[in-house]
Amino acid sequence: MELVLYKGRPADCTGRLEKEIRTYDLLDALGLEYWRTDHAFLRADTMEDCMVIDDCLGATVCKNLFLCNRQKTNFYLLMMPGDKPFKTKELSHQLGISRLSFASPEDMEQYLDCTPGSSSVMGLANDKENKVQLLMDEDVVKGEFLGCHPCINTSSLRLYTKDVLEKFLPAVRHEPVYVVLNGD
Repeated sequence: MELVLYKGRPADCTGRLEKEIRTYDLLDALGLEYWRTDHAFLRADTMEDCMVIDDCLGATVCKNLFLCNRQKTNFYLLMMPGDKPFKTKELSHQLGISRLSFASPEDMEQYLDCTPGSSSVMGLANDKENKVQLLMDEDVVKGEFLGCHPCINTSSLRLYTKDVLEKFLPAVRHEPVYVVLNGD
């Protein structure tokens, strides 16, 4: 089955989850231009799946990792290019944290209203209490577009990086911390 790129939200949202529809509602309310591809047959659980989606979107779909400190008092959403290796030690050192680990699926759902495989910068709209700090690898912001899920991994979005940084993130009251990841 071939992926198709559509401009904007689906004409018919029947059968789509509320969190996905809320994402489209917010993007539309902010006046952001975005494109969408639906790929329920390709769940995009892996970066290999995402490469196929990247080609359709014409944007790099970010690897989104939901992390926490040892005490589970601080939570982080890390956006990084999918082809970069992730080393917790490297990121922990930059943040001045002794140890980072992957947060639980329950915490991800509580704070971002996303499940594993669908975490996304769009999930920050569900973090009303600002419990999650956004971390962005410097390479993510270099491209004209970025790709992400609308809080569900059966569709993917392409947005202007500038719009995410200058319009979306201020609207959801999250400011990114930029990190430099080399995979060392």
